[in-house]
Amino acid sequence: MSKELVMIPGHDYIGVGIGAMVFNRDGRVFLAQRGAKAWNERGTWEFPGGKVSFGETLARAITREFQEEYGMRIEIIELLGVTDHILVEEQQHWISPTFIARYLSGGPSILEPEKCQAIGWFPLDELPEPLSQVTENDVQMYSMRYGLRSNWHADEAYT
Repeated sequence: MSKELVMIPGHDYIGVGIGAMVFNRDGRVFLAQRGAKAWNERGTWEFPGGKVSFGETLARAITREFQEEYGMRIEIIELLGVTDHILVEEQQHWISPTFIARYLSGGPSILEPEKCQAIGWFPLDELPEPLSQVTENDVQMYSMRYGLRSNWHADEAYT
């Protein structure tokens, strides 16, 4: 009997984990708090996303993840940036692109409670703590580019 070799993204090879800063009409961004069975950084708040599957585009992966995990339809506006997500203590390495997107419809509700324990819409200058490493980097990138004018993308996206 042979054992099947199982390779784990982020551990056995560098994984790709996609995320999105999703703005609603009020200029608030959607965040989720990572649950007990999340892959890493449990208990932190993040701009949600997930793993990219083989053959899947980044855009398709993030829209799929929001639909599967929160019942939400989103539309991508632009790529915010890419973070080297290296978690030494958890021995994980991810490449994490983050998009800026707008909320279209659906949910939000927690559809995978083992991975997520809370969700909410927040002004960019009043985000809950602690934030995940990638989310901290995303907020810095966003604020360097646009400031913390959280309503900028709402005004632009919904006119």
